[in-house]
Parts: sequence; C-alpha cells; structure tokens
Amino acid sequence: MRTRGAVRGLFIFILEALAMVLCAFVASLAFPGPFSEEGLSFLAFFYLIPVFCIIEKTHWSHVPFLGLVYGFMFYIFYNYWLSTFHPLAILIAPVLESLQYLLLFPVLKSASALFRKHSWLVEAIFYTAYLYITQQGFLGYPYGNIASALTVYKTLIQIVDITGIWGLCFLLSASQALISRMILDRSFMKYYVPAMGVVSAYLIVLIYGAFAIWHYSSLEADRIVRIASIQHSADSWEGGDATYRRNFETLTRLTEDALEEEPDLVAWSETAFVPSVSWNLEYPITRSRGELTREFVDFGLSLPVPLVTGNPEAVIADPQKPHILEDGSLNWKKYNTVILFADGTIQDTYRKQHLVPFTEHFPYQEEFPWLYDLLLANDYNWWEEGDEAVVFSWDGYSFSTPICFEDTFGYISAGFVRSGADFLLNMTNDVWSGAVPAEVQHMQLALFRAIENRRPLLRSTNSGISTLISITGEVIEPMEPFTQSWHVYEVPVYEDAPVTFYTFAPDFFAIVFTILSAVLFTGGLWKKLVWKRI
Repeated sequence: MRTRGAVRGLFIFILEALAMVLCAFVASLAFPGPFSEEGLSFLAFFYLIPVFCIIEKTHWSHVPFLGLVYGFMFYIFYNYWLSTFHPLAILIAPVLESLQYLLLFPVLKSASALFRKHSWLVEAIFYTAYLYITQQGFLGYPYGNIASALTVYKTLIQIVDITGIWGLCFLLSASQALISRMILDRSFMKYYVPAMGVVSAYLIVLIYGAFAIWHYSSLEADRIVRIASIQHSADSWEGGDATYRRNFETLTRLTEDALEEEPDLVAWSETAFVPSVSWNLEYPITRSRGELTREFVDFGLSLPVPLVTGNPEAVIADPQKPHILEDGSLNWKKYNTVILFADGTIQDTYRKQHLVPFTEHFPYQEEFPWLYDLLLANDYNWWEEGDEAVVFSWDGYSFSTPICFEDTFGYISAGFVRSGADFLLNMTNDVWSGAVPAEVQHMQLALFRAIENRRPLLRSTNSGISTLISITGEVIEPMEPFTQSWHVYEVPVYEDAPVTFYTFAPDFFAIVFTILSAVLFTGGLWKKLVWKRI
C-alpha cells in the first residue's frame, strides 16, 4: 500500500510539474517572444489563475519544487534571447529566478492556511511584495514583471504616476487570485462583494486613466528640443581597433546626414564610441586607438550642436602607481558612462549607477571566488558603480541619461526628475540580443518611466527600440530595429511641470505592500501556532 501510495504521489507530482511547465509557457506568451514580437498581452489578465489553483490544491511537500519548475521554465521561455548574450546567462537568470519562486510558492500557499476567508487578497499582497523585493539590490531583475505586459492598454496604465507599476501588479494578481478562489470553491455568490470591489477598482483606474490622457494630451509644451537619435546597429563590444574605427565612421556618416535637419542635439547610444576618451587621450593603449580618440574629439569640435554619447570611462585606480603596473596590467578602474560633448570639451559625465548583475558587476569575489573566476574565464568584465544622479544642462533645458538596464527601474528615473531633469534620454545597447522581442521587452519596461514621472523619454539605442515615448505612454515613430538609421525627434519640454506622487515617493505603495506582507505573515503564524494554544 505504501508503495502504491508513493507511486500515486509521484504520478500526481509529475502531472502538476507538467502543468506548471504549461503555465510558464502560457505566461511567457503574454510578453514579446518568438511567437509574437508584441506579445499576447491579454493573457496577463489570466495566466496566474491556474498557478494559484495548483498551489492551493497541491500537497505542501510539492509546493517548493513546483515553484522551482515554474520559475525556471518561465524565464527559459521568456528570456530565451539571453543565450545569444552568453551561454552562462541563459542558465544564471532562470536558476536564480527559480530559487526565488521556490520561496514564493510556499508563502502563497500559506495565505490559504492562515487567512482562509480573505486568502485571495493576501495572496495578491504577497505576490506584489515579492515582485518588489526581487527588484532590489545586486540581484534586482525587473524583467518578467506582469505589469510590463500591459503597455498596450494606455488607459489602464496611467495610474502608475501614483502607484508605480505596483498598483497594476496588485490589481492583476488580486483579480486572478479571486477568480481562482471562486473556481476552487465552485461559487461566485460567496465572493460577490469582493468581486464587485475588484470590478470597481478597475473602473476607478480606467476613469482616472481616461482623465489623465485627456489632461496631459492637452498640455502645450513650453519649448521643443529637436534631438537626432543615431542608430548605428553595430556591436560596440566586438573589439579591435578596426571595429572601433568602422563603428565611428558609421556614426559620423549618419550624424552628418541627420545634421541636415538642423537638430538641437545629437544622441548616440550606450558605449557607441568605445575607446575611452578619458584614458586614450592621456595613455593611448595603441597608437591607432589614440589617433581614433583624437579624431572623435576633432569631430565633436566640428559639430554645430552638442553630442551626447555613451563612452567607457577609465581612470587611474591607484594614484601612487604608474598607469601600467609591473605585471603589465593597466592601473585603471572603469565606468559605463555617458558624456555631454560640447564646445570642444566634455561638459559633464554620468556614471551608470545600477549595473547588470554578473555581466557588469559582481561584488562577491571573496565570498564566492569560484563563481568570480568562472565569470572571468567566460569573458565577463566589471564596471565600477556610479553614485550620482547627474542632470545635464544645455541651452536652458535639462535632461538625464539612464543607461540601458537602468530604465527598467522606476526609482532611478524618479531620482533624475527630482533633481531637475526636463526629460529622460535613455542610452541603450541591445544589439547583442539579436532578437526584436528582447528589444521590445526592454522598451515595454522603460515606457512606464515616462508615465510615472510625466516626463518624455527618448530612447537612443544601438539597434532598437529607438523611439520617443510621450508622457501618456504613446510610442512615437520608432525606428526599425537592427537597421542603420537616424531620426530627429521633437521632444517637448514642460517648464515648471509638477512632480507626480510617484516621483516624490517612488515605490511607496510597493513598500507598503512589503511591510503589510511581513505583518500579515508573522501575525497569521502567531495566530495559527500560538493563539489557538492559549
């Protein structure tokens, strides 16, 4: 009998695991992918329902493993393009995310055990808090956030200027957790009141969104800044002096064409010009690299307008030592930077603050030397972290330049706007992905920054998606991905524009959900384990 029970339990677990694989696949379809470059966004309103149902019905011993399966398979399907970046990347991201789901699933199941009557609401609070917590710190990774699938529903997403994306995450998870509870209990009338509450919440959000679109669409800009975005569609990190020169020649050719439209500013992309200007002007690594750097400076001198470009900044690491150490290595530390080049000089520099984990930054060399050595052996290189929200100013307008991955985090752009940025100019290099869906996924995440702060966002990228995003989330005249092109965008500047609640208090609602989750979980455990014994 025990053997038969064990076999039956294993069979049930296998079926549940296969169901989780299917759930993960369906969830990935809500986002841009190989089956749809835009994603089947409507699935974001449904794909959590079977997940909540399976978690509720399965045995406690199965829950963590099902979390592993779901998390791993979702990110394999969703982040399939990471394999083109590096063979290790397609393993690291799904493994780390699956470990997080291993912890999340038991927490979600505990909602039913601790709060039977209102478990659906607690599940939504726990799930929203999870999404926020997993975007913090070194391992913070916003990709896969359920809210990012909603960018086509412009009226619905306007609420993020108050709640950030967290309000949407809560609304989506609450409605799906409630539906799963209705399915499991085979009753609608039992949950009639909360169902009407959820429907009312959606209506309030839609009414607010309609008003916001009407209001912000009617605003007149105080001035227009015409920015030429240059998309040279080449891998800046392919390496070698010949590659750097070829890329520079492409950039200058496209820029000279764009200048015929008389823009106010020219924007290249992240690391568009690779030889470090700060280093190679003083310590040229090769003769040709030094010559190319001087040509870049001369080109900047010849421009009638300022140039904003990504450029790796290298500075002396130890001032007490020469720039070349005894072992032949360079005495430098490097930053992923953006420079404003005008009047023949670098006017200001911004250093990337939030680096990509494992690929740009790994601060745990002493704790995990084996992993550090493995990453180095696989050609990963590290940047230093910047620590200042720089606002560039020129000709009476101000802007900030979140670099690539940074435009997926709301708090970074909010910091720029609080510091005085009139608009955001994102510099991105996604050419390595080789996949349009990867670039659309990135753009979907970035789009919320324009609405959250009610400031225009111009994305000037290496290969896509280069576009202007309005303060209501409209994607304006995107360039064709993976093509060498340029476009002059008319970026509106709204002088004395008010600061939104989100800008003033970024992620406030997410923090509330997180604190509430901790209170509910500990309070529920205490009531379950202690109170009943008293």
